Amino acid sequence: MKIHALVAATAAILFAPESRAQSSDSTLTLGKVDVHQHTEGQLTAHQVLTSVDVLGADQIEDKNVSHSWELLGQMPGIQLTEFRQGAESGKVSFRAFNGEGYLNAIKTLIDGVPSNVNSGNQRFIDMLFPLEISYIEVVRGTNDPRYGLHNIGGNVNFGTRQGGTYTDGRLGYGSYNTRDAQLAIGRESNGVTQNYFFGTQASDGYRDHDTSHKYALGGKWFYGSVDEGMRIGLTARTYHQEADEAGFMTAEELRTDRRGSQLRNANDVDERDMRQIGLHLDLKLADNLFLGSKLYYNRYEDDRKVTFSDLPTGNAPRQRRVWDERQTGMLTTLTWQPADTLTLEGGLNYEHQDNGYIRERFSYAEPTDFTAPPARVQNDDRHTFDNWGAYVQAIYQPIEALKIVPAYRVDRFDGDTRLQGGVTGPLQRYGTIGQPKLSVVYAFTDTANVYANWGRTFQVLTGSTPPAYLTPGQAPMGASTNTGMELGMKFSPFAGGQARIAVWQQDAANEVSNMPATGTTVTLGKTRRRGVDAQISASLGERWTVWASHAYQEAKIERDGRDAGVSLEGREVAATPRYISNVGVDFQATEKLQFGLQGRAQGDYYLEERNVAGKYGNFAVLDLSARYDISPRWSVDMQVKNVTDREYAYAWYDSFFWEQPQPMFSPAAGRGVYVGLNMKL
Repeated sequence: MKIHALVAATAAILFAPESRAQSSDSTLTLGKVDVHQHTEGQLTAHQVLTSVDVLGADQIEDKNVSHSWELLGQMPGIQLTEFRQGAESGKVSFRAFNGEGYLNAIKTLIDGVPSNVNSGNQRFIDMLFPLEISYIEVVRGTNDPRYGLHNIGGNVNFGTRQGGTYTDGRLGYGSYNTRDAQLAIGRESNGVTQNYFFGTQASDGYRDHDTSHKYALGGKWFYGSVDEGMRIGLTARTYHQEADEAGFMTAEELRTDRRGSQLRNANDVDERDMRQIGLHLDLKLADNLFLGSKLYYNRYEDDRKVTFSDLPTGNAPRQRRVWDERQTGMLTTLTWQPADTLTLEGGLNYEHQDNGYIRERFSYAEPTDFTAPPARVQNDDRHTFDNWGAYVQAIYQPIEALKIVPAYRVDRFDGDTRLQGGVTGPLQRYGTIGQPKLSVVYAFTDTANVYANWGRTFQVLTGSTPPAYLTPGQAPMGASTNTGMELGMKFSPFAGGQARIAVWQQDAANEVSNMPATGTTVTLGKTRRRGVDAQISASLGERWTVWASHAYQEAKIERDGRDAGVSLEGREVAATPRYISNVGVDFQATEKLQFGLQGRAQGDYYLEERNVAGKYGNFAVLDLSARYDISPRWSVDMQVKNVTDREYAYAWYDSFFWEQPQPMFSPAAGRGVYVGLNMKL
């Protein structure tokens, strides 16, 4: 649980022998990261990019969370959107993009393998449990050329454990009858590494009709090393979850019984299966030339039965949604270092998606009777979605203190859809989408640097229906480009401390709010996001470590082209809080006993783009923890979450399913106490 000094941890993962070389990197690290996790020969994000944060395994492995995306709540500027509806649990976002599902702007990867579903949602993260995760790396901004699709505001990579010889286990029990068991096994011998993981979790949930049970099974097998010329490996994981959905509540229902569930939701359930297979190959073609390649297959199956209102007329609020998505893809990079001052890298990626989506509407019943035949089938669609991408980037370091990283990326898309009634159509014709990028870092002392970056990303539409596809009557739409810039400084304000402050701005040319699950699309027009990120971490003596961060942000619609009476110009983009703050303290009381405190807070936000329905969503939550090492192999811990029993709720604006539009709520859990037994053999 103890956080190592940031300067030491950052130095360890950068492989930089010179202090000035280290300070020319702007990455900040919370916790300890195993250098074995990084791919030899290839460029890593913290070597190339400027606004990068890394969370180490010691800040992950013993955390009690319902889903692993919650772990990012420890990191600076991360907004957690907590739906808390069974398997549809929530997601992460940053840089003033929200997690509502209308614009999924964060690329998600597991061990470098793309792990978003077609809509951009981050559901594959649920396959991971904390004990399996080695580090989480967050890249903010528009200057990362490695990825195109969904990489609008940045990306998150979850690195899982690779190599080593260990047998680690964890048993947990806590509030709401939450049971948790995890087992991680690693074996390494004669150039062969094997890593296995099994995790399961069950809970009765904070609310009525809120039970959940899930399990995950994973394995990694690698042979060889890049230093010896070749490394080849296979990764595989599978996941299953069955969960009840307690349903969204009106304001009156929330006041009356925040832990209850309405009769309309009594039959709402979700069953979800996910699988991922990856084949990894790394070759050392020469002393200064490396090839890395990944082939992958993702499968996502979800059967969700959900009820949104008591509306007795029509059948819109009562739905069964079935997803069946297959992704097959490849990523290849070639890295060449022709001189000490220059490194060049080129990359190529391809992904083919073959996806099905069914949406059935059910007639009124209390509770909804999903065993009856549906009143109508609104969607029974099959669509393909293909993406080709390529990039080049260079690291030019003319002097030790200066690093210049120009890059350029291109993406192209193709695909077709087949809707009910034989309606077909091709994907929107976006053409070649060019994305220039530039990053610069200058270390003016051994402990401080300034950095700047500029880059362009893009948004394309997803889903099976218009406007993503050019079915009869659908007008063509171009890709929306996002142009971002950032200026920052990383420095050491005192011995044992590291800090970073940055100002940033990102402009979208023609942003579209698009939710494929409901077929809802709204063109927002030109938007501008901007903000200030500040963070600091310090080791105070041998026992105390403290860290804090504050992100101030805003997202506004600058121009939308609508008539004056309906224009949204000057309005804030929905579900974007003005600030996100974190604070943490770790205290090593004795050699065996550790205490921790962590707080996070978020401002309120408008629920819809007209900004007339009020502001919701603010909270401040405090968690406490303690850990005692019984022996080098055994330890126990206790965590008290939401120690002040703060009542807060996720809120969204339902303008679809009730007779009158209104805010709807999903309450957060109250105070919870969790204990864990940890084993390391």
